[in-house]
Order: sequence, then structure tokens, then C-alpha cells
Amino acid sequence: MSRDAGGAEDLARRCVGAAVAQGTTLAVAESLTAGLVCARLADVPGASGALRGGVVAYATDLKRALLDVPADLLEREGPVHPDVATAMADGVRRLLGADVGVATTGVAGPGPADGHPAGTAFAAVAGPWGARVVALDVPGDRAAVRAAVTREALLLLADALATPPAPSLTAGDTQQAEEGGPFRAGSRGEDVGGRETSP
Repeated sequence: MSRDAGGAEDLARRCVGAAVAQGTTLAVAESLTAGLVCARLADVPGASGALRGGVVAYATDLKRALLDVPADLLEREGPVHPDVATAMADGVRRLLGADVGVATTGVAGPGPADGHPAGTAFAAVAGPWGARVVALDVPGDRAAVRAAVTREALLLLADALATPPAPSLTAGDTQQAEEGGPFRAGSRGEDVGGRETSP
């Protein structure tokens, strides 16, 4: 699915439609988007047939306490990191009993945070087949960054529901993938399959 696959509303409809058709349940973990991804999914009529729920873990300590993101990972890398996004996606699907989890983490701006400039973000999706993560470098103000990351998370989810990633990649395996595996966290603006993601 390409970047011009539609806006957030259209992508949310695709996600819900695919999940309902497959009998797949969804869960969402969000940091900088603070519920926007989950809200887009819930806007779709019939979302209750797929959406289990969502967790807004804005504070770093809640990523550990609620989503089981490893404390040592947070201490070493901070909350804005591809492995954190992957762990959030996997953690929320386990917490809420869903088949697939999607997550966002990053810096909305206007200034830098946690050693990263505004617009730096990661979105991840995780399921029984493993995980996929995209790195984003989004221009614009705070609202634009949050809207763009919301859309990219929905696009990532739609892609995964259409063609589940393989082979398996779980939280903590990102380093191996970055060294040349097919599911390396992409360089800023690319997903693991090379799709351009920055708007």
C-alpha cells in the first residue's frame, strides 16, 4: 500500500474492515498521538467488531508499568526508539487480549525532547507473526506532527492486515534486524520494507 493510499479516515475504515473480515482483534498504545489512532478506528461504524481498546501511555514510567516496556531499554534509549514502539505494540495486544497491537511514540514538538528533534517518531505493529516498525521524520507544527504520525500508524496497520509480516520479529530483536535482516527499523522516513513514510 502506497503513501497516497488515503487519509486517516479512509485508512481506519480499511483497517476495521480487514480486521472484521479476518476475525482479528486490535489494540492501540499511544504516546505522542494521545488517543488519536484509537479514536480514528472507533469512528468507523462496526469498530466494536475488531477494536478491543487503547492505552495512552504518555509518561515514560507508564510505558513500563502498563505496557511492559523493559525498564533497561527505557533507561538506555529513552522513550523515543524503535524498540520501545515495538514493545508498546506487543505489550498492548497482550494487555488487552488482542491479536494485533499498533503503537506510536515520538516528539510532537514544538521543541526537542529526550534528545530528539520535534517530528521524530516511530510507529509499530505487532501480532502473532512478529512485528514491524517505521521511523518517521515529520515536518510541521505540533498538530501536524501528531496528525501525520496517526495516519502513518494506520497505514502501517492496514499494510500488516493486508500482508502480515514474516519472518517473526519481537521486541528486543530490532538490533539484529538493523544489521541487515528484512525487518530492520528503517532509516528516518522509511519503513522496514523501504516505503517512504515522511510526508
